[in-house]
Amino acid sequence: MTHIGPVLVVTMIDDPTADLVIGELHDRGVPVVRLDSGDFPATLSFAATLTPHGIAGTLSTPTRTADLSRVRSLYYRRPSGFTFTHLDEQDARFAVTQARYGLGGILASLPDCLYVNHPHRIGDAEFKPSGLAAALRCGFRVPPTLVTSDPVAARSFIRAQGPVLYKPLSTPLYRVDGVSCTVEVGEVTLDQIDERVAGTAHLFQHRIDKIADVRVTVIGQQVFCVRIDSGLLDWRTDYDRLNYTVVQPPPGITDALRRYLDHFGLVFGAFDFAVDRAGAWWFLECNPSGQWAWMAPETGLPMVAAMADLLERKAT
Repeated sequence: MTHIGPVLVVTMIDDPTADLVIGELHDRGVPVVRLDSGDFPATLSFAATLTPHGIAGTLSTPTRTADLSRVRSLYYRRPSGFTFTHLDEQDARFAVTQARYGLGGILASLPDCLYVNHPHRIGDAEFKPSGLAAALRCGFRVPPTLVTSDPVAARSFIRAQGPVLYKPLSTPLYRVDGVSCTVEVGEVTLDQIDERVAGTAHLFQHRIDKIADVRVTVIGQQVFCVRIDSGLLDWRTDYDRLNYTVVQPPPGITDALRRYLDHFGLVFGAFDFAVDRAGAWWFLECNPSGQWAWMAPETGLPMVAAMADLLERKAT
Protein backbone atom coordinates (compact mmCIF):
# COMPACT_ATOMS: atom_id res chain seq x y z
CA MET A 1 0.00 0.00 0.00
CA THR A 2 1.20 3.55 -0.72
CA HIS A 3 0.96 5.62 2.45
CA ILE A 4 -0.06 9.08 1.29
CA GLY A 5 -2.08 10.20 4.30
CA PRO A 6 -0.91 12.40 7.17
CA VAL A 7 1.28 11.64 10.13
CA LEU A 8 -0.57 12.30 13.39
CA VAL A 9 1.64 13.67 16.17
CA VAL A 10 -0.07 13.41 19.55
CA THR A 11 1.76 15.47 22.15
CA MET A 12 1.59 18.51 24.40
CA ILE A 13 2.23 22.03 23.11
CA ASP A 14 5.73 22.31 24.61
CA ASP A 15 7.60 19.40 23.03
CA PRO A 16 10.92 20.35 21.35
CA THR A 17 11.52 16.76 20.20
CA ALA A 18 8.22 16.71 18.32
CA ASP A 19 9.02 20.15 16.88
CA LEU A 20 12.23 18.82 15.29
CA VAL A 21 10.54 15.77 13.82
CA ILE A 22 7.61 17.79 12.47
CA GLY A 23 10.03 20.26 10.89
CA GLU A 24 11.85 17.41 9.15
CA LEU A 25 8.58 15.94 7.88
CA HIS A 26 7.42 19.34 6.60
CA ASP A 27 10.71 19.75 4.73
CA ARG A 28 10.00 16.43 3.03
CA GLY A 29 6.48 17.45 2.04
CA VAL A 30 4.87 14.90 4.36
CA PRO A 31 1.51 16.13 5.70
CA VAL A 32 1.36 16.35 9.50
CA VAL A 33 -1.54 16.89 11.88
CA ARG A 34 -0.40 17.78 15.38
CA LEU A 35 -2.81 17.56 18.27
CA ASP A 36 -2.94 17.38 22.02
CA SER A 37 -5.68 15.15 23.36
CA GLY A 38 -6.03 17.68 26.18
CA ASP A 39 -7.44 20.11 23.60
CA PHE A 40 -10.58 17.97 23.35
CA PRO A 41 -13.29 19.14 23.13
CA ALA A 42 -12.41 22.86 23.17
CA THR A 43 -10.43 22.99 19.90
CA LEU A 44 -10.31 19.35 18.84
CA SER A 45 -13.23 17.40 17.40
CA PHE A 46 -13.78 14.12 15.64
CA ALA A 47 -16.49 12.04 13.99
CA ALA A 48 -15.75 8.37 13.37
CA THR A 49 -17.72 5.39 12.17
CA LEU A 50 -16.83 1.72 12.36
CA THR A 51 -16.67 -0.25 9.13
CA PRO A 52 -15.55 -3.78 8.19
CA HIS A 53 -12.25 -2.20 7.15
CA GLY A 54 -11.72 -0.28 10.41
CA ILE A 55 -12.23 3.34 11.39
CA ALA A 56 -13.59 5.94 8.97
CA GLY A 57 -14.19 9.61 9.57
CA THR A 58 -12.34 12.81 10.38
CA LEU A 59 -10.42 14.48 13.16
CA SER A 60 -10.16 18.27 13.12
CA THR A 61 -7.92 20.84 14.80
CA PRO A 62 -8.21 24.60 14.27
CA THR A 63 -5.82 24.36 11.28
CA ARG A 64 -5.92 20.75 10.00
CA THR A 65 -8.34 17.93 9.22
CA ALA A 66 -7.22 14.30 9.04
CA ASP A 67 -8.99 11.47 7.23
CA LEU A 68 -8.86 8.76 9.89
CA SER A 69 -8.92 5.98 7.30
CA ARG A 70 -5.71 7.23 5.65
CA VAL A 71 -3.40 8.05 8.56
CA ARG A 72 0.00 6.60 7.69
CA SER A 73 1.51 6.75 11.19
CA LEU A 74 0.84 8.06 14.66
CA TYR A 75 3.66 9.44 16.80
CA TYR A 76 2.41 9.21 20.38
CA ARG A 77 4.53 11.36 22.66
CA ARG A 78 3.32 12.94 25.88
CA PRO A 79 -0.11 14.53 25.47
CA SER A 80 -1.69 16.38 28.35
CA GLY A 81 -4.68 14.87 30.10
CA PHE A 82 -8.34 15.58 29.50
CA THR A 83 -9.78 18.38 31.64
CA PHE A 84 -13.34 19.63 32.01
CA THR A 85 -12.89 22.50 34.43
CA HIS A 86 -16.32 23.98 33.64
CA LEU A 87 -18.07 20.89 35.06
CA ASP A 88 -18.58 19.84 38.65
CA GLU A 89 -16.41 16.98 39.97
CA GLN A 90 -18.81 14.14 39.22
CA ASP A 91 -19.74 15.33 35.73
CA ALA A 92 -16.10 16.05 34.93
CA ARG A 93 -15.12 12.54 35.99
CA PHE A 94 -17.77 11.12 33.68
CA ALA A 95 -16.71 13.37 30.79
CA VAL A 96 -13.04 12.41 31.18
CA THR A 97 -13.83 8.70 31.00
CA GLN A 98 -15.97 9.21 27.89
CA ALA A 99 -13.19 11.20 26.23
CA ARG A 100 -10.54 8.65 27.14
CA TYR A 101 -12.44 5.64 25.90
CA GLY A 102 -14.00 7.50 22.97
CA LEU A 103 -11.24 9.59 21.40
CA GLY A 104 -8.57 7.34 22.92
CA GLY A 105 -10.24 4.26 21.52
CA ILE A 106 -10.46 5.77 18.04
CA LEU A 107 -6.81 6.86 18.01
CA ALA A 108 -5.78 3.36 19.13
CA SER A 109 -7.72 1.65 16.32
CA LEU A 110 -6.64 3.34 13.09
CA PRO A 111 -6.43 0.95 10.13
CA ASP A 112 -3.03 0.23 8.54
CA CYS A 113 -1.39 2.80 10.81
CA LEU A 114 2.17 2.52 12.12
CA TYR A 115 2.23 3.43 15.82
CA VAL A 116 5.37 4.93 17.35
CA ASN A 117 4.44 3.64 19.84
CA HIS A 118 0.92 2.32 20.29
CA PRO A 119 -0.49 3.97 23.44
CA HIS A 120 -1.62 0.63 24.87
CA ARG A 121 1.84 -0.87 24.37
CA ILE A 122 3.39 2.20 25.99
CA GLY A 123 1.16 1.63 29.01
CA ASP A 124 2.26 -1.99 29.28
CA ALA A 125 5.96 -1.12 29.02
CA GLU A 126 5.84 1.67 31.62
CA PHE A 127 5.50 -0.80 34.50
CA LYS A 128 9.07 -1.06 35.85
CA PRO A 129 8.72 -4.58 37.31
CA SER A 130 7.39 -5.83 33.96
CA GLY A 131 10.28 -4.17 32.14
CA LEU A 132 12.91 -5.62 34.47
CA ALA A 133 11.40 -9.11 34.26
CA ALA A 134 11.30 -8.88 30.45
CA ALA A 135 14.89 -7.63 30.38
CA LEU A 136 16.06 -10.72 32.26
CA ARG A 137 14.18 -13.01 29.87
CA CYS A 138 15.65 -11.15 26.89
CA GLY A 139 19.21 -11.74 28.06
CA PHE A 140 20.22 -8.43 29.66
CA ARG A 141 22.21 -8.17 32.88
CA VAL A 142 19.84 -6.70 35.48
CA PRO A 143 20.92 -5.57 38.96
CA PRO A 144 19.34 -7.52 41.84
CA THR A 145 16.02 -5.81 42.52
CA LEU A 146 13.33 -5.91 45.21
CA VAL A 147 9.82 -4.45 44.92
CA THR A 148 8.12 -4.45 48.29
CA SER A 149 5.97 -2.78 50.93
CA ASP A 150 7.59 -4.84 53.72
CA PRO A 151 10.20 -3.05 55.87
CA VAL A 152 11.68 -6.37 57.01
CA ALA A 153 12.19 -7.48 53.41
CA ALA A 154 13.75 -4.10 52.57
CA ARG A 155 16.24 -4.35 55.43
CA SER A 156 17.16 -7.92 54.49
CA PHE A 157 17.73 -6.87 50.88
CA ILE A 158 19.99 -3.98 51.88
CA ARG A 159 22.06 -6.26 54.12
CA ALA A 160 22.47 -8.79 51.32
CA GLN A 161 22.83 -6.47 48.32
CA GLY A 162 24.24 -3.21 49.64
CA PRO A 163 24.93 -0.60 48.41
CA VAL A 164 21.28 -0.18 47.37
CA LEU A 165 19.39 2.52 45.50
CA TYR A 166 15.79 3.58 45.94
CA LYS A 167 14.04 4.24 42.63
CA PRO A 168 10.49 5.55 42.23
CA LEU A 169 8.26 3.12 40.34
CA SER A 170 6.77 6.08 38.50
CA THR A 171 7.63 9.76 38.47
CA PRO A 172 4.62 12.03 38.97
CA LEU A 173 5.47 15.71 39.24
CA TYR A 174 5.57 17.42 42.61
CA ARG A 175 5.46 21.14 43.19
CA VAL A 176 7.67 22.57 45.92
CA ASP A 177 7.29 26.31 46.44
CA GLY A 178 5.64 26.47 43.03
CA VAL A 179 8.55 24.74 41.27
CA SER A 180 8.04 21.41 39.48
CA CYS A 181 10.29 18.59 40.69
CA THR A 182 10.40 14.81 40.82
CA VAL A 183 11.46 12.17 43.33
CA GLU A 184 15.09 11.40 42.53
CA VAL A 185 16.99 8.13 42.54
CA GLY A 186 19.12 7.92 45.69
CA GLU A 187 21.15 5.54 47.83
CA VAL A 188 19.28 4.16 50.83
CA THR A 189 20.77 2.78 54.04
CA LEU A 190 19.46 0.50 56.78
CA ASP A 191 18.83 3.35 59.22
CA GLN A 192 16.49 5.00 56.69
CA ILE A 193 14.13 2.03 56.56
CA ASP A 194 11.21 2.30 58.98
CA GLU A 195 7.54 1.36 59.13
CA ARG A 196 6.64 4.02 56.55
CA VAL A 197 7.82 1.56 53.90
CA ALA A 198 4.56 -0.29 54.54
CA GLY A 199 2.62 2.72 53.26
CA THR A 200 3.06 1.93 49.55
CA ALA A 201 5.20 0.01 47.05
CA HIS A 202 8.94 0.72 46.70
CA LEU A 203 11.68 -0.43 44.34
CA PHE A 204 15.14 -1.13 45.76
CA GLN A 205 18.04 -2.11 43.51
CA HIS A 206 21.69 -3.00 43.96
CA ARG A 207 23.88 -0.05 43.01
CA ILE A 208 26.22 -0.93 40.15
CA ASP A 209 29.77 0.34 40.63
CA LYS A 210 29.58 2.19 37.34
CA ILE A 211 32.10 4.24 35.41
CA ALA A 212 29.62 5.62 32.88
CA ASP A 213 26.08 5.39 31.53
CA VAL A 214 24.84 4.53 28.06
CA ARG A 215 21.62 5.75 26.46
CA VAL A 216 20.56 3.48 23.59
CA THR A 217 17.84 4.87 21.34
CA VAL A 218 16.17 2.39 19.00
CA ILE A 219 14.18 3.98 16.18
CA GLY A 220 12.72 1.30 13.93
CA GLN A 221 15.67 -0.74 12.69
CA GLN A 222 18.29 1.83 13.68
CA VAL A 223 20.20 1.65 16.94
CA PHE A 224 22.04 4.69 18.36
CA CYS A 225 24.34 4.14 21.36
CA VAL A 226 25.72 7.11 23.27
CA ARG A 227 28.02 6.82 26.27
CA ILE A 228 27.38 9.49 28.91
CA ASP A 229 30.19 10.45 31.28
CA SER A 230 29.13 12.64 34.18
CA GLY A 231 30.32 11.35 37.55
CA LEU A 232 26.68 11.60 38.69
CA LEU A 233 24.55 8.92 40.30
CA ASP A 234 21.69 9.99 38.02
CA TRP A 235 22.89 11.87 34.93
CA ARG A 236 19.44 13.35 34.35
CA THR A 237 19.91 15.67 37.35
CA ASP A 238 22.47 17.94 35.65
CA TYR A 239 22.69 17.99 31.85
CA ASP A 240 25.45 20.61 31.94
CA ARG A 241 27.89 18.03 33.33
CA LEU A 242 27.34 15.44 30.60
CA ASN A 243 29.93 14.39 28.03
CA TYR A 244 28.81 12.29 25.06
CA THR A 245 30.62 9.66 23.01
CA VAL A 246 29.09 7.55 20.24
CA VAL A 247 29.88 3.88 20.95
CA GLN A 248 29.11 0.44 19.56
CA PRO A 249 27.15 -2.05 21.69
CA PRO A 250 28.86 -5.15 23.10
CA PRO A 251 28.02 -8.53 21.51
CA GLY A 252 24.48 -9.68 22.21
CA ILE A 253 23.05 -6.30 23.17
CA THR A 254 21.42 -5.53 19.81
CA ASP A 255 19.67 -8.91 19.70
CA ALA A 256 18.44 -8.41 23.26
CA LEU A 257 17.13 -4.95 22.36
CA ARG A 258 15.09 -6.47 19.54
CA ARG A 259 13.71 -9.20 21.78
CA TYR A 260 12.70 -6.63 24.38
CA LEU A 261 10.90 -4.35 21.91
CA ASP A 262 9.17 -7.33 20.28
CA HIS A 263 8.04 -8.52 23.70
CA PHE A 264 6.17 -5.26 24.30
CA GLY A 265 5.19 -4.59 20.68
CA LEU A 266 7.29 -1.42 20.42
CA VAL A 267 9.16 0.11 17.48
CA PHE A 268 10.89 2.81 19.56
CA GLY A 269 12.62 2.63 22.90
CA ALA A 270 15.04 4.73 24.97
CA PHE A 271 17.17 2.28 26.97
CA ASP A 272 19.42 3.19 29.89
CA PHE A 273 22.43 1.10 30.92
CA ALA A 274 25.11 1.42 33.59
CA VAL A 275 28.63 0.44 32.53
CA ASP A 276 30.67 -1.25 35.25
CA ARG A 277 34.45 -1.25 35.70
CA ALA A 278 34.75 -4.45 33.66
CA GLY A 279 32.91 -2.79 30.75
CA ALA A 280 29.70 -4.81 31.18
CA TRP A 281 26.37 -3.11 30.39
CA TRP A 282 23.66 -3.41 33.06
CA PHE A 283 20.04 -2.79 32.05
CA LEU A 284 18.33 -0.12 34.13
CA GLU A 285 15.14 0.66 32.21
CA CYS A 286 13.52 1.28 28.85
CA ASN A 287 11.31 4.33 28.41
CA PRO A 288 8.83 3.79 25.54
CA SER A 289 8.28 7.57 25.33
CA GLY A 290 11.78 8.69 26.26
CA GLN A 291 13.55 11.87 25.21
CA TRP A 292 16.31 11.57 22.63
CA ALA A 293 16.55 14.60 20.33
CA TRP A 294 18.85 16.62 22.63
CA MET A 295 21.63 14.12 21.85
CA ALA A 296 21.48 14.61 18.08
CA PRO A 297 23.36 17.95 17.91
CA GLU A 298 25.75 16.79 20.65
CA THR A 299 26.76 13.68 18.70
CA GLY A 300 25.95 14.36 15.05
CA LEU A 301 23.80 11.23 14.94
CA PRO A 302 20.99 11.36 12.32
CA MET A 303 18.30 10.57 14.84
CA VAL A 304 15.75 13.13 13.67
CA ALA A 305 16.02 11.84 10.10
CA ALA A 306 15.66 8.27 11.36
CA MET A 307 12.43 9.12 13.19
CA ALA A 308 11.10 10.98 10.15
CA ASP A 309 11.97 7.97 7.96
CA LEU A 310 10.05 5.73 10.32
CA LEU A 311 6.97 7.96 10.46
CA GLU A 312 7.04 8.57 6.73
CA ARG A 313 7.22 4.79 6.44
CA LYS A 314 10.36 4.76 4.39
CA ALA A 315 11.62 2.27 6.94
CA THR A 316 9.86 0.23 9.64
